Amino acid sequence: MTGDKDDFQGHPAPEGQAKPEGERIAKRLARAGLCSRREAERWIEQRRVSVNGHMLDSPACVVGPGDIIVVDGKPLAEPERTRLWRHHKRSGLVTTHKDPEGRLTVFDVMPEGMPRVISVGRLDLNSEGLLLLTNDGELARKLELPSNAWVRRYRVRVHGEVSAEALAQLDKGITIDGIAYGSIKASLDRQQGANAWLTVSLREGKNREIRRVMDYLGWPVTRLIRTSYGPFQLGTLAEGAVEEVPGKVLREQMGEGKAVLHAKTESKSAGEREKDQRVAAKARKDKLAEDKRLAAAKKAKPDANRRRPS
Repeated sequence: MTGDKDDFQGHPAPEGQAKPEGERIAKRLARAGLCSRREAERWIEQRRVSVNGHMLDSPACVVGPGDIIVVDGKPLAEPERTRLWRHHKRSGLVTTHKDPEGRLTVFDVMPEGMPRVISVGRLDLNSEGLLLLTNDGELARKLELPSNAWVRRYRVRVHGEVSAEALAQLDKGITIDGIAYGSIKASLDRQQGANAWLTVSLREGKNREIRRVMDYLGWPVTRLIRTSYGPFQLGTLAEGAVEEVPGKVLREQMGEGKAVLHAKTESKSAGEREKDQRVAAKARKDKLAEDKRLAAAKKAKPDANRRRPS
């Protein structure tokens, strides 16, 4: 950590002097996959983080490779190589590590052997589809940046009759209760009686944006499935499954200078590949067991439409 012992919080160097080597403590914690930068700053304010035995009360601290960082009494391990996974989230799960209401979370159903990961953005309780997961908080932050202008694409089922005029209104942008929503590209796939399926694409991602604009147009959403996030696709990934994005693909998609991928995205060792195969096999086994359970429950359920004897 830069600075003397009496000035251990690494204040910025005076103008004209070389900046200290290393990185800000919040960035280091985010890279370790513990939290986002913003969460790391809150942890520091709560005096949960120490460096070389000094308890921090300000995030204005630059740390280097030799510094000993402790969070909640536990030494911070060296960051693993940066990794990214695709997960097919099912409806009924919240995208948070700890839910104050005690609901089941995405992270409660991760396959055995998965490292600690955080999500790239969120999908709300009743939404499903592609959710990106990473062990690197810095990568998560960069993937979420609006400057990436990455398209997030969804299949959306709504209740109501869809009109071309309303779709054109979405394309121009819409303001609801003082909140301006940017252009939303939406096309009608098919109208089935009182319901319709749409393909919806947007580049932002305000909280519950699609549900709010559809409600505003009089089309309440009855199902919402994210099918892609930038270059990463849901494809045929089974519900509940988790699949890692190869490091080479991640580097190619992000491009040089767009993300701090470090040398940690280099090819996996044989042991890591074997571990990933075990995780994938466990996910397939769990999915098969769940499918069998649902099939058995459906078979045992009485036929509600069976005609009763008079």
